[in-house]
Amino acid sequence: MEKLLLVLASFDCAVQLVDIRERAKEAGFRIPTKWNESQILGSSKGKAVRAPDGWELTDAGKMHLRNMGVSKVSPAAMQVAVDLRAHLDNITDSQTRDFVEEAIKCHEAELYRSAIVMSWLGAMDVLHKHVHANHLAPFNAEAFRIAGKKWKKAVTADDLGKMGESDFLDRLEGLSIIGKNAKAQLKAALDLRNGCGHPNSLHVGPNKSAAHIETLLQNVFSKF
Repeated sequence: MEKLLLVLASFDCAVQLVDIRERAKEAGFRIPTKWNESQILGSSKGKAVRAPDGWELTDAGKMHLRNMGVSKVSPAAMQVAVDLRAHLDNITDSQTRDFVEEAIKCHEAELYRSAIVMSWLGAMDVLHKHVHANHLAPFNAEAFRIAGKKWKKAVTADDLGKMGESDFLDRLEGLSIIGKNAKAQLKAALDLRNGCGHPNSLHVGPNKSAAHIETLLQNVFSKF
């Protein structure tokens, strides 16, 4: 089974059995004619599934291969991406969903700076839309109290994005939408996002990316 999973992992989309056989052959492995590939993959306990367009590797399959040492990324670092992907079903807004899905794909592809930036954009999108839907009037009042006439009354969720993200988090704490400790964690995530979003010598690895995503998952995606 693992040999077929490894071949399947080399594709970025669902594929037919003929594609799997051809890819295996290209890699120097000729699948025995006596093998029933559909039966083998179908009995993989959810590690591979047959989608409408063909067979594809599931998150459980990816984790299985990583546990075998196929990737240098630790299973613990990948688990947060699996958890975040599971949370996608709860995200109804298509724009937010796109941000989060791209962040997951970046993390899985080991593009950690991109994963950090995209997951932060998704989290801010969630917070902007939550405030717009539930706290717009008090937010405008608090923003005006702090900034005076410099603050132009927000009407849409996009208007909230005109405020600096650090200041926005301060306003959320002032309205008790987030707590002091949550704000501190989110500001640290913002600092990391800023470091990853500009050309510099900063290096980040899977654990740093995983910790960043986990912070956003626990303090934003799972709460709002």
